[in-house]
Amino acid sequence: MADVSSVGRSDSREPSFSGGRLESILNSSTLSHPRRLFLASGIESRLLLNLAAPAVVVYMVNYVMSMSTQIFSGHLGNLELAAASLGNTGIQVFAYGLMLGMGSAVETLCGQAYGAQKYDMLGIYMQRSVVLLMATGVPLAVIYAFSRPLLILIGQSPDIAAAASLFVYGLIPQIFAYSANFPIQKFLQAQSIVAPSAYISTATIVLHLFLSWIVVYVLGLGLLGASLMLSVSWWIVVVAQFVYIATSRRCRHTWTGFSMRAFGGLPEFLKLSTASAVMLCLESWYFQVLVLIAGLLENPEIALDSLSVCMTISGWVFMISVGFNAAASYIFTEGETVANAVSELTPISASPSSLMESKPVLTGVAVGCGWQAFVAYVNVGCYYFVGIPAGVLLGFNFGLGLGAKGIWTGMIGGTFIQTLILLWVTIRTDWDKEVENAQKRIDTWDDKKKSLLANQG
Repeated sequence: MADVSSVGRSDSREPSFSGGRLESILNSSTLSHPRRLFLASGIESRLLLNLAAPAVVVYMVNYVMSMSTQIFSGHLGNLELAAASLGNTGIQVFAYGLMLGMGSAVETLCGQAYGAQKYDMLGIYMQRSVVLLMATGVPLAVIYAFSRPLLILIGQSPDIAAAASLFVYGLIPQIFAYSANFPIQKFLQAQSIVAPSAYISTATIVLHLFLSWIVVYVLGLGLLGASLMLSVSWWIVVVAQFVYIATSRRCRHTWTGFSMRAFGGLPEFLKLSTASAVMLCLESWYFQVLVLIAGLLENPEIALDSLSVCMTISGWVFMISVGFNAAASYIFTEGETVANAVSELTPISASPSSLMESKPVLTGVAVGCGWQAFVAYVNVGCYYFVGIPAGVLLGFNFGLGLGAKGIWTGMIGGTFIQTLILLWVTIRTDWDKEVENAQKRIDTWDDKKKSLLANQG
């Protein structure tokens, strides 16, 4: 038992040492409040940076893979760029949001289980999530197969719909890569193991660029070849990460092999996964809806192309913040200390100049706390009752002729209001109570695990 209780600490001495120092500073009675805040901010920033920097690389590289595929497609012509933009941003985001959302159930449970030293449950949670996501991928694949009539049904240009559907067909294998990738990533991130994923993603992007050039230009497979190559690259990332988990000593206590226990407790896990999916899907689909709306403007090719460029530029900045999302959502691994620190540091990181970029951090805190249902309500109000209506009004009415610019302005407005609400809730949170809730949640799942083992016996 002594060996198991120390798992993770031998591989993360810096966070453990800094965590103890952080606790002593926050509990100090001799230091003034401003001094405690200043010293704690420095320690916590270093801890978050150690976790976030590799995570930023992972998200940036994954983003580059999709972006480079659009670039290759764009060099084939304006129609191909519009089709790839619609297929990649308008259709593929549908699956991405759903899979990422359902995968964040693992993010909550694995992070809190690791902090509570329930190490054997991490592998079970990961497998359980993969089972659910693979099952979810089947109806998504059917939707992809009928993407052309669906796009025409909602008013897209027949030429663009035909080209976009060809691109989407090649993304069907990517759906099932998502099903395995997101649970695996959350499993590793819960243990503060982020560097291997960064190395794997970096190596994969080099291979992806080379093979995409061959498939699109040398072999002449066009849009279908570009999207198929994107799917293959995602599967390379999945396989490489799983090989690392199966062979690394750092995962020896959290991964003990495949187990039938992964099929137990699926209804309860599905409930949490659904809440997580609703939260992130509403956010991901928000951007998808805006892209689809842009396709209804005059000159849809130009509107889609320009909106795609704006989202690409914004995405580069956004991916940096998403890396901190991963760090912020495992805050319970250091227990009450980091929870208290985050409550003090989040308002500082969300200064007016970086308010929009702090949104992923705030979302990460919400996921770590299990607030998915609350955030879902916030997303509905801010995105679908403010952002989209404002975008439609500015894009199509008022005689302003704003077009894609108006749609983009509406999107920014909805996101800004959502960020303000999440910031306000984070500031006013009782973090002592949240730590207690996290422990209760882990105890509940542990009791269910013991009951399942007893029934099997």
